[in-house]
Amino acid sequence: MTGPDGSRGGPRGPAPGPPPTTRGHLTPGPRATVVRLPAPDDVAHLVRQLWIPEWDLPAGERVEQLVLGYPASNVVVEPAGVALHGPTTRASTRVLTGRGWAVGALLRPAGVLLFTDRPAELLDRSAPLDVPGLLREVTRTMESTAPELRHERAARLLLDHVRGLAAAVPPEAARDGAVANRMVDLVESGAGLRAPGDLARELHVSERTLQRLAARFVGMPPQLLLRRRRLQEAAERVRADPAADLGALAADLGFADQAHLTREFRSVLGATPRGYGRAQRG
Repeated sequence: MTGPDGSRGGPRGPAPGPPPTTRGHLTPGPRATVVRLPAPDDVAHLVRQLWIPEWDLPAGERVEQLVLGYPASNVVVEPAGVALHGPTTRASTRVLTGRGWAVGALLRPAGVLLFTDRPAELLDRSAPLDVPGLLREVTRTMESTAPELRHERAARLLLDHVRGLAAAVPPEAARDGAVANRMVDLVESGAGLRAPGDLARELHVSERTLQRLAARFVGMPPQLLLRRRRLQEAAERVRADPAADLGALAADLGFADQAHLTREFRSVLGATPRGYGRAQRG
């Protein structure tokens, strides 16, 4: 449902992340309201942002949103339960019907370790979290509190849960998490990094350490992180200009050629760049 927010890190956090963006939405739509709240400084190294969608659609009406997920995990509270949603490898479509809500925390890499030490096992999957107290309190807040108050109160409940888990993180794991945060910040910055070796040099770590950090804190290998960032940028540009010169776009973003760009689009988005561009105009 959402892209990352560039919340600033607190005293224990890393350098500020990239600026706010909605790049994860490939077909943005106005029908479902999404409130985004920045994470407070004391947890900004663990949580990128809070996102709270709400919808109330007439009977028989549905809203579809195509989302290219980020290399990140989300903790989501919904009426049906609480779950940890892992990173995704391809676009997905979420269908909204009837009336509903969710309260989610988009985790930074350091925050993933609070919920799992094997995020790769949640690639394109989710796992339920047994936190009945959190579910009960968030549900009560979302369903009985005035609109102008419920978002911040529900977000506070979820953040307090994160704070409680963070208190038990060993110092060494916290240090590794800070490096993992920086790794993802670099990938998302569009700094011209094309290969894992480039990323390792920027972080002053070995490629082996880079692989270990990505596996432990993200669940995707560094090469896939770089590919995902590049495709998100390509999709954003095609959406802005469906008639863009695809050969020039491919060269600018580091694809081998236009055919390579087209294969990536088709593999992840299920459409060619031109087909995707036409869909945005429709």
